[in-house]
Amino acid sequence: MTKIHSIISRFLDNFRILTSRKGAPHDADGVNSTIVQDRTEPMRNDNTSSSRTAETKVTISKQQLADLPAAQFKGDIKVIDKADDISHAIAELYESDIIGFDTETRPSFRKGQSNMVSLLQLSTRKRCFLFRLNHIGLVQPLIDLLQDPSILKIGLSIHDDFHNLNKISPIEPKGFVDLQNYVKQFRISDNSLSKIYAIIFGKRISKGQRLTNWEAETLTPSQQSYAALDALACIQIYDFISNGNFDPDKSAYLVEICKESADPL
Repeated sequence: MTKIHSIISRFLDNFRILTSRKGAPHDADGVNSTIVQDRTEPMRNDNTSSSRTAETKVTISKQQLADLPAAQFKGDIKVIDKADDISHAIAELYESDIIGFDTETRPSFRKGQSNMVSLLQLSTRKRCFLFRLNHIGLVQPLIDLLQDPSILKIGLSIHDDFHNLNKISPIEPKGFVDLQNYVKQFRISDNSLSKIYAIIFGKRISKGQRLTNWEAETLTPSQQSYAALDALACIQIYDFISNGNFDPDKSAYLVEICKESADPL
């Protein structure tokens, strides 16, 4: 009897196993298979789900910048290297409703060595004045102009410029718009003047003169044009954008960036 019971028990166990397999999924060959989660898909936890959000910004690559035609300074340049010329230049600057601002410093190629600001560029829409500070110094009429809140002045990264100018004389700049901050509201993400100018006008500001000797006895025509264009470009960028002529959605340099974000379920 024991042997018969054993045979019956084994038969019933096999029957239960076969019955349970009927409801399991099979592959094309009829082999029992198990559904496994695809680990290439993002895992969801109890609180959040992953989603993609698209943002756009305006930016130009180094290669795109290099392919653009060079910009040229078109306007008058007046070099101020004598004390007698200072008052007339400043009087003309006060007559302008806007002033472009920049500085140049003789480059130092020795570690730990730095030089004082050599040149201060202040430009109207028609004429740029190049004040040779290594010749005339940072005189009070210039300081007064830079501190006058009633005169609109446009520069780029002005914190760095005034950090260096303050090594000559204390100045509290007023009436300034920094283009690095100003262009952000128009989704321009680049910070350099050359890239911002290229995005707006499709031309490249050459930087070939940047590391030349700004304390040379006489500034070359190329140095003068480079320095003047940097100051005038600040006005041109500000004028173009503030007059509503730049639409980031229509820019040739608009790019889309996908960002992962976690949203609550």
